[in-house]
Order: sequence, then C-alpha cells, then structure tokens
Amino acid sequence: MLTEIPATVPDTPLLNAIDQGARLRDLDSGQLAQLTEELRAYLLYTVGQTGGHFGAGLGVAELSVALHAIYDTPHDRIVWDVGHQTYPHKILTGRMQRMHSMRQAGGLSGFPKRSESDYDTFGVGHSSTSISAAMGMALAARQQGIARKVVAVIGDGAITGGMAIEALAHAGHVRPDMLVVLNDNQMSIGHNTGGLATYFAKLWASKTYIAMREGSKKVLKRIRPAWDLAKRAEEHMKGMVAPGTLFEELGWHYIGPLDGHDLPQLLQTLENMKDLEGPQFLHIRTMKGKGFAPAETDPVGYHAINKIEAKPKGPQPAVPAAPKKPKYQDIFGRWLCDMAELDPQLVGITPAMCEGSGMVDFARQFPERYYDVAIAEQHAITLAAGMACDGLKPVVAIYSTFLQRGYDQLIHDVALQKLDVTFAIDRAGLVGQDGPTHHGAFDLSYLRCIPNMVIGAPSDENECRQMLYTGYQHPGPAAIRYPRGTGPGAIIAHEMAALEIGKAVQVRTGSRVAILSFGTLLPEAVTAAERLNATVVDMRWVKPLDEDLVIAMASQHELLVTLEENALAGGAGAGVNELLAARGLVTAVLNLGLPDQFQDHGSQQEQRRAVGLDAEGIAGSIRARLTAGELHGQRLTQNAVPVMR
Repeated sequence: MLTEIPATVPDTPLLNAIDQGARLRDLDSGQLAQLTEELRAYLLYTVGQTGGHFGAGLGVAELSVALHAIYDTPHDRIVWDVGHQTYPHKILTGRMQRMHSMRQAGGLSGFPKRSESDYDTFGVGHSSTSISAAMGMALAARQQGIARKVVAVIGDGAITGGMAIEALAHAGHVRPDMLVVLNDNQMSIGHNTGGLATYFAKLWASKTYIAMREGSKKVLKRIRPAWDLAKRAEEHMKGMVAPGTLFEELGWHYIGPLDGHDLPQLLQTLENMKDLEGPQFLHIRTMKGKGFAPAETDPVGYHAINKIEAKPKGPQPAVPAAPKKPKYQDIFGRWLCDMAELDPQLVGITPAMCEGSGMVDFARQFPERYYDVAIAEQHAITLAAGMACDGLKPVVAIYSTFLQRGYDQLIHDVALQKLDVTFAIDRAGLVGQDGPTHHGAFDLSYLRCIPNMVIGAPSDENECRQMLYTGYQHPGPAAIRYPRGTGPGAIIAHEMAALEIGKAVQVRTGSRVAILSFGTLLPEAVTAAERLNATVVDMRWVKPLDEDLVIAMASQHELLVTLEENALAGGAGAGVNELLAARGLVTAVLNLGLPDQFQDHGSQQEQRRAVGLDAEGIAGSIRARLTAGELHGQRLTQNAVPVMR
C-alpha cells in the first residue's frame, strides 16, 4: 500500500518492456500481478508530475491489465466511458514515455482520442456514450463479417445516464455480440451482498454453468411450461443475491458482482465470457484510489490532483500568502445559498456536478431543496420545467458543454413555454487541460437563437453575483454564463440589486476604435484599449443587446470590435452584425472570438494566447485591421457611418 506519491521514477522492469498489448499477452498470471503493481506506482508518479485524474485509474489497474491480456487489442475494441479511468490503458498501450505531457499543450489528452492511438477506439469526454459506441462497432463487425470482440467499460455513475439506459434497452432487440463491464466503485447499483453473491458470480461465469444454461435452453424451449419455470427459477435465484435482474430483463446475460481487484478471477471470468454470443454484462466492484491510502480514504478529494511542485532545498524566507480569489463556481454557490435564504421557492438542480458547480454548501444547508439527478442533463432541464409550472423557482447549475446534451429540452420544455428557469452556466469559454470535449465554446451561439431567452455574460465576480440575481428575478428563462477559474478580483457586494436587462456600461472612452466586450475578457480588452486609446464597453447582455449604445458606438468610431470567448459563428459578435445590418448601417466591424476549429488541451492562458484573445493578441488584431483598411483606401474616419434610427 502506497502512502505518498513517488517523487522519483519507480522501478518498473515489466512495465518498461510492455509497449503494446501483444507483449502483455505473453506474460503469465504471476507476471501480470506484478505488472499491475508497477502500473499503479508509475501512474501515481506521473500524475504527481503533471496533475490530472488518477483515483479512477488506480481502481481499474487490474481491469486494464486483464482486458489487454485477454483481448486481441487493438483489433478487438475496448471503448472506455468518459476517460478519467484510462491513464493505465494509455500507459499499457505505447504511451508510457509520454505520460509526463498529460493534458499539456502538444501532449497527451486526458481522455481517449482516436488520433492519438489505435488503441483509443472511440473519442470521449462526455459520459454515458460507451455502450452505444461499442454496440455500433459490434454491429459493424457483424455486417462486415469481421471476427472481432467489443467491450464497453462504464462506471456506476455513467450508467445512470439516459443514453446508457437507451443503449442497454436497444441491445435486447438487436442482440449484438459484445460485453459491457460495469465498474462499480460507489455501490450505487446495489449493496455488497457478501460471500454468497461472489460464490454465485463464480458459478454463473463458469464454463460448466454456461454450457448447462445454453444446452437447457435448447431442450426446455420445446416444452414451454418447463422452460418458463426454469427461467423464473434462475431469475429469482439471481435476484436474491445480485442486482442483475434488471439487466437480464433487458436481454443481457448478467454476471457479478465480482471483486475487480481479484486479478486471477477477473482473467478467468473474461476468458470464459469472451466467446459468448449476444449481449453480456459483467459487474465488478472496485475501490476508487485502490493502492494509495489517502485516495482510498478520500476518493472524492483524490479524484484528481494538481501537479506536485518540488520543494526548494534549505530554509526559505517567509512570504505572506496572497489572499485567494474565489472561483466563479464559489461566487455562484454563495449566491445560491443567499438567494435560498430569501426565497423558499428556490430549488437547485445539478446533473451530478455538485462539487464542480459549487453546490456543496447549498446541498448541506438546504437538502430538501437540492436535487442531484445524476448524469441526466435532459431530465434535469425538464424536471426544472415541471417545477416551474407549479410555482417553484428552479436554478439549474450546469456546465456549458453539458447543457448541449439537453438542448431539445431547453427549447421545447422551457423556452417555448416561457417558464421561469434560471440556468447558471459554468465553464463557459476555454477550460484548459480538459480540452475540446469540455470547452464551453458554443453556448452563446446555441442560446442566442432561442426565442424568449435572456442571456447574460458578466465581466467580473460582483457582476456575476448581481447578474445571477437579475436572471433569477426575470419571470422567464434566463442564462448567466461564467468561466472556469477565478476573476480579476472585484469587490463583491453582499447586497443584491437587479441590473437593467439589455443595458451595457461604457468603461473607457477613446477614439477611432470601440471594443464591445462580452464577458470576462474585459480586463484584456481594457489593457489592449490603453495601448490603442480605444473605447471599451462592458456589454453585459448578449440577448437582448443594448442596441442604442451599439449604434452610438458605430456612429462615433471608425472601427467596431466585438470580443467574446465563444465561437464566432452565431455568437455575440454575430448579433452585433445582425443589428447593424437590420438598421442599414455600413461600418467597419472586427469580430474576435474562437475560430471555427476545436481547441486542443493546454492551460487557459496558452489557449487564449493561441487564438489571440489575450491583450497582446487583441491589440495586434485591431492594428492589423486598421492597417489593412488604410492600405486598401477605406475611409476609417470618425462619423463616416450614417446612423439610421
């Protein structure tokens, strides 16, 4: 049992020799057990160097080794759900020497990525997709006559997602030859049923039982009453000792629960199930953080860690710690608790992101008004709609990238009916190391086109708090979007006051150029404006726009610049363009935002610099546009644009 993260590279002789599944399959059972321990030690070391997810990975060390030992990967397909648990898989499949680059610019992705390795059979980032994807691969193999095994690995949290349930139900109809491995590390499917369950799990996975089961089917199906009796007896026996009856009813052959850390048993069970036809379901129990004592006792706290910085040698002068700025999720969490104190009709809803969305205190203080719906974004939104129909005031805390999964419900169930639901949209914009699957790059675009929506983009912490209050007071659907991380350090007023919806604030007066800033890039806009002597407007609201101020800026400046951390296509800048076109105005406009491509992982600062959304990039783009206009003989002079009201 490891008690601390290794500071130096651990001794891993077997792991050093394994760079692909074929070599791993040459090892005997004793060597595979040693390989598993080396895998855990190396995983701990590398995550200590880079930061990232590792609790789930420690829990599936045995499973990762067993899958690659039994299956002919990458010809056989292993589809991992979400990806937090795939670091051991990456180490075993030729990427051991690149683990130091995990989640860094130009390095390995923190999730499975098809372009990174043939062993990464399906790119993921959002939860509950593995069973559908694996089923698609199994059916493709069937149609093309390819002899291929397909395995989906899904967690007990991810299997609560509606998409996973839909796939499980569909499999009973199309009967694909595939295996689903349920990695249950939170006991959310059923309580541990002890030795009897383990005994029967071994029995049901044995070749003798399987042969008897399949042979009995052929005989007893000819005698209908006997077949019905035998089937009911088997189901009742399983129902008494294992939580598998539901899966059997959906058409899956269920085995488990097994100890996911018993490598010999796991190897034998997978070998026995490998050649079975039809949908197979293996339920294993694992411990998140297995093999690392601190993570075993605090699996939530050790879900992921930051990079461990080396301590300098010798005595160091005492440096007073700078006060920590609150994260935007903390701003939301404090507001939610304060608002709940004032309004007994407030309820908070999250799709399995209590900690990430800053709702821990709310859940503790108002448990009867807190709803964690698990990984079910569609349900979360329509649940809120139903609550709003009958007098409650729901607040849905959801990441921008996850709100995409409930888009139909957002349109039909909330906006169409003008229901009073407030959406607190976290992780808007670039999110850093989680990369393209988690960037909140599209929310302004997909929200702006929906009728009845009010959309706010605060520029700092205090404006976020006041805007959340404003959106909550608005008697209809309202979305307030804010980024991952901390803000500029604005003083946060405890007193809440509604902002005027659709009204912007001019924060700097300059000449020639006016920058219309939507959201938390305002400090970058101001820095760039000081270099150019430009005007800056904190737009605050994406919908409705402050039309009068936009038109005034267009009439008083040679160049209008829109700035947002969202896709340019359909975003806030597009809204400004549409307004000018509708008013018949002809003016020079420069839209700055995220380009029409997915942004790879790295730090948020690196990502913003790469797309020109730091102060230097903003100023450089404006200078280039002004220079290009002058070179082409354009009249970029003040008051050159007629204003039509």
